[in-house]
Amino acid sequence: MTTIRKFAYATLLAFTALNFAPSLASAQEPAHGKFTLSHEVHWGNAKVPAGDYEFSFDPDAGAHMLSLSKISGARAGYMLLVPTIDEAKSSDLSRLVLQATPDGSYVSAMQLPEFGMTLYFSVPSHPTEKQIAKAATMAAALGQ
Repeated sequence: MTTIRKFAYATLLAFTALNFAPSLASAQEPAHGKFTLSHEVHWGNAKVPAGDYEFSFDPDAGAHMLSLSKISGARAGYMLLVPTIDEAKSSDLSRLVLQATPDGSYVSAMQLPEFGMTLYFSVPSHPTEKQIAKAATMAAALGQ
């Protein structure tokens, strides 16, 4: 009777361990690569200067953080929060999507179709009312 009990216990233990072990089939490969910025951009809360960069992003990590390392000129490193991740279409190109604002260029997305994902980043809103008000104030000051 104790042999059957030990066998049942060992089987249950092995089954439980296999169920809680991470599945290799569901794990995604960490994204990594290189790119060049031709000018300074705002990326989240960071100002990232022009230069050559390496990046890495692990979608299976708890915190969705993109790691940037400057590999040309003065070395620098950045950890950027990725608020939203979406699937990329296979027809997409690998690219950074920039949004022009009065404060400069902001990175709004990083398309990585070879890894099957697009990373989206926060871009501060710039209400058009403020821009119109500035233009009207300047026109009034110039007497137009």
